[in-house]
Amino acid sequence: LEASKTLWQNVVSKRMYITGGLGSQEFGEGFSTDYDLPSDTAYTETCAAIGLVFWAHRLLQVEPRGEYGDVLESALFNGVLSGISLDGQRFFYVNPLEVVPEIIARRKDHSHVRPTRQSWFGCACCPPNIARLVASIGRYMYSTEGDSLYVHLYGDSNATVEIAGTNLGIRQETEYPFAGQIKFTVTAEQTLDATFYLRIPGWCQGWSVRVNGELLTSPAIEDGYLELSRPWNHGDSVELSLEMPIERVRSNSLVRETMGKVALRRGPLVYCLEETDNGENLSALFLGGEDELMVDFDQDLGLPAIIGYAKRLASRTQDLYTTEEPEIETVQIKAIPYFAWDNRKPGEMLVWLGESF
Repeated sequence: LEASKTLWQNVVSKRMYITGGLGSQEFGEGFSTDYDLPSDTAYTETCAAIGLVFWAHRLLQVEPRGEYGDVLESALFNGVLSGISLDGQRFFYVNPLEVVPEIIARRKDHSHVRPTRQSWFGCACCPPNIARLVASIGRYMYSTEGDSLYVHLYGDSNATVEIAGTNLGIRQETEYPFAGQIKFTVTAEQTLDATFYLRIPGWCQGWSVRVNGELLTSPAIEDGYLELSRPWNHGDSVELSLEMPIERVRSNSLVRETMGKVALRRGPLVYCLEETDNGENLSALFLGGEDELMVDFDQDLGLPAIIGYAKRLASRTQDLYTTEEPEIETVQIKAIPYFAWDNRKPGEMLVWLGESF
C-alpha cells in the first residue's frame, strides 16, 4: 500500500496531464521524466486513463480520501470519455492535448497521433475497455463501510446500497458535470441511523448543502468529504450545490511545454479550442487577464461551451524572422469540453492557450 501511495503521489503531482491522461511518450507507452508533459506528442492512451480510474477506485476502497475521488473524476470525464465519439462509433487510442493535422501527417515523432477518431484498431484494447468502464460506472459512484455511505461520483441515477444490513435506496437528480446542483432522495423501509459522506471536489471553492430544505451552516468536512450523520427516513432529501465558475488553470513552472499558457476548466471538465470554431493557427491566440469569459450552450454538440474574447497575433511581414512587433486583433473564441472534440469537422485542436499579462 505504501509503495502504491508513493507512486500515486509521483504520478498525480509530476506526471499526469490536466485531462487525467497518462504517458508522455510513445516509446514504451510510458513516462519519461518528472514534469515532461508535451501536448502534441503525448501518448495518453485511453486505456491508461481507464487504468488510473481503476487505481483511484482501489485506493478509495482502502481509505476514502477526496484526492482519489478528484483524480478518478477528472480522468473519467476528460481522459477516458475523449477516447470515444459522442455517437459511440469511433475511438481514440491516443488522446493528445494539441493537434495540427498537417504536422501529424508529415512528422515521424507524431506518427502515433491521429487527428480524428478511428472506427477500429489492429490492436483494439481501448474500445472494449472504455465500453466496459462506461457500462459499469455505477460501481464507482458509491461505497459503504459499516453505517457509512460514501458518494464518490455524481450523476443522474438510481441506486440501492446496503448499510448496516439494511437496503437503502438513493435517487440522484442532477445535470452534473454540466451543472453543480445535485439532489438526493432517500428510499427506506425504516428509520436508519447512518452517515452520508459527499465528496466536495478539490476544484470547488464554494458550496452549500440543505437537508430536507434546511440549510446547514457548519457541516463537518473529513478528508474532502462532507459528513452528514443523522437518522434517515423515507423521503428525506439532500441538496448539494457546487459552484462552477470558469477557471483559468496554470501548470507548475517546471512544465516547460505549458509555461506562459493557461487552460480553461469548469467544474471537472477541461475545455479545448477547435479550428471549426476559432479558425486555423490556434497557437496564435492569447488570453489576457481582462478578457471576459462566459458559459454559452452549443446547439450542435448539445453541451455547454465557453465563449469570450482573446488576442490573435499575426506577423506584419512574410519574413521568417523579423524585429517588427506583430499585429494584435481582438477576436471571439469558443471552447468546448475536451471530451467532445473531433465530433464535427476535422481540424486543429488546442487545450493550452497562450496567456498575456
